[in-house]
Amino acid sequence: MPPARKRPRTYDPAKTRKAVLAQFGNVREAVGALTAEQLALPTRLGEWAVRDLAAHITMAVESVSRALERPEPLKAELNPLDYASATATFAGAIAEDSRGLAEADPDVTALYTQVGRRITDALAAAPQSRVVDTRAGGMLLDDYLLTRTIELVVHTDDLNAAVPGLDVPYDRHALATCVRLLADTLAARAPGGSTEVRIPPYAVVQCVEGPRHTRGTPPNVVETDPLTWIRLATGRLEWAAALDDAKVSASGERADLSALLPLMS
Repeated sequence: MPPARKRPRTYDPAKTRKAVLAQFGNVREAVGALTAEQLALPTRLGEWAVRDLAAHITMAVESVSRALERPEPLKAELNPLDYASATATFAGAIAEDSRGLAEADPDVTALYTQVGRRITDALAAAPQSRVVDTRAGGMLLDDYLLTRTIELVVHTDDLNAAVPGLDVPYDRHALATCVRLLADTLAARAPGGSTEVRIPPYAVVQCVEGPRHTRGTPPNVVETDPLTWIRLATGRLEWAAALDDAKVSASGERADLSALLPLMS
């Protein structure tokens, strides 16, 4: 008898919208207090300085407002688990656009204020059933907003890594959504039930082909904390380094996820 198909995880659209606005607000407050010297600091994202990263974050959020301005597609072609692979081909263009925006809008505080106002107004007027035209294809608005939690949380971590003592806080719902979406992406990429991946307190998924676990302690277990998981899934941290630093525990012959990570980079 084939295993039952897993139901896709559901998310509360109102909470997702609130989380996106809250995390953008956290970043806006922190970025607005940065000095010119701090904005010029390097980041772990290649040639990007903090100013480029800050500009990119506004682009990730502004993409919602701009998508709502375009004609509505006939149907949603993508779901949130398609996000990691669907956007990979646009990485070069996104990087170029981010640097261009940083040069064109040197007043970071004003840029964040404008983007924040536009997305707040746009979401207030947009129905949950709205389909939006994204760079990668048509998506339901509230599915696309789920992907914005990944952008916001991942780049909040990038900012905190680049600027000593910055410590931009994480909205709990945004962090939880990011963790769960990336965990479910792993499970979709490597379907199966032989390995259990635990990211407490937000997510547990089973993945990888092999003997299916039914009761008791699973034979193959991976466990880590939310930020370490996000860094592994997005290529900020290598699997071997995470093991060496005891940032992740992995037991069992099918607990090595190195061939499956990162999910996006």
